[in-house]
Amino acid sequence: MIPTTPTDLFIDGTWRKAANAGTFQVEDPATQQVIAEVADADVEDAKAAAAAAAAALPAWSRRPPRERAEILRRAYELVIGAKDQLAALITAENGKARADAEAEVVYAAEFFRWYSEEAVRIDGHLSLSPAGDKRIIEISQPVGVSLLLTPWNLPAAMVTRKVAPAIAAGCSVVVKPSWQTPLTALFLARLLAEAGVPAGVVNVVPTSRDVTVAAELVADSRVRALSFTGSTRVGSALLAQAAERVLKTSMELGGNAPFLVFEDADIDAAVAGALVAKMRHNAEACTAANRFYVHGSVHDEFVSRLADGLSALEVGPGTVPSVQVGPMASASARDALTKAVQSAVDSGGRVVLGGSAPDGTGYYFPPTLIDDVPPNAPVLGHELFGPVAPIVSFDTEDEAISMANSTEMGLGSYVYTQDLRRGFGVAERLESGMVGLNTGVFSDPAAPFGGIKQSGIGREGGRHGIHEFLETKYIATQW
Repeated sequence: MIPTTPTDLFIDGTWRKAANAGTFQVEDPATQQVIAEVADADVEDAKAAAAAAAAALPAWSRRPPRERAEILRRAYELVIGAKDQLAALITAENGKARADAEAEVVYAAEFFRWYSEEAVRIDGHLSLSPAGDKRIIEISQPVGVSLLLTPWNLPAAMVTRKVAPAIAAGCSVVVKPSWQTPLTALFLARLLAEAGVPAGVVNVVPTSRDVTVAAELVADSRVRALSFTGSTRVGSALLAQAAERVLKTSMELGGNAPFLVFEDADIDAAVAGALVAKMRHNAEACTAANRFYVHGSVHDEFVSRLADGLSALEVGPGTVPSVQVGPMASASARDALTKAVQSAVDSGGRVVLGGSAPDGTGYYFPPTLIDDVPPNAPVLGHELFGPVAPIVSFDTEDEAISMANSTEMGLGSYVYTQDLRRGFGVAERLESGMVGLNTGVFSDPAAPFGGIKQSGIGREGGRHGIHEFLETKYIATQW
């Protein structure tokens, strides 16, 4: 059963219908049934949200850091207390397996706890100028009203990863969640209000008019920062719009993570890591291992054992406790995987496992393994965002690194080797913002999350995340 959750817009601390009284439907990917009708924000609602955030900003930015911290700490406790409800919502509107949904809720809550601690550690600096004629004082201040655009694949964690540092810094925010998964964001808004976040500090405006509403908010003179998680294509367009107003921007964009297995790797650990790196959150994560490069000497063993591991995963509705792989989030996501498999086969790849969507209800796609994929195959050049694993064999370290770096994406990478000297050396040479060395998970609220090249600008999480919502002011004085 789907938990009761708000379906209206949340603006200035109140639940309200859209200005035009419109709604849009939210679908369960497992059943293809409509599970909710949600208020559909338009331009007038966007303006109202920006106005509410701007009005709330002065008082919130002056709130003592400890008070902001205590509110965030209460939000953490409320999210943990509502784990079952939130996980059920995530599974219902996103499709992922219940275990992954529960893990996401815990991960999401940790951003509230982490930034409750960082809120009281915003520092400054005092120094004497080299000429000795003045003191240099540096202080950090909130950037102001921040627009947070979040994706559908982690509908709880991608909201908290942005909201938590923003309000910890003293900013007010307008959140526009994905139209595919708005219910989780609205539920979180209710918990934040219960935690004590004042009216107007957090506003949530779901909409089916993504482009129009986002453009209105980016152009609004009251908005001073933009944080976006999503595709590189959309991020690039938003950057162009933000440039017109010189907004402070942070972008967490697409990935195309290579997974390197060297000849001295612990194969047990590499296979276990590959299953996690590839398959958690239905393989619909920007951090998911996208391309597997395996040394020729261990290639056959790795492929065989990975196939065994993938074939053992149960596919079905995320509500079934034993299920490990739910449906894809949409028909378009499923269909894109069908095209990707065909592209790999056309390039010379050989399907070892899976490869085609089953008939029937739900946007399912089975775990799929494709071996003998040529290094120049087009399927390796873009993010798959689903349970399809192409395998490429390599002979030398330089060859592996060259193939891993042959993309405009640079979010995450994975390396398996028992030689730590090699491991750290390869990690330094890989063109990505994050590297999992002998681990299939590197996401952590206490660590900086972000990429290089076309995978983004800035960092979320860790001590870095709060600085995306702060500006440095310099004050010169004498005494």
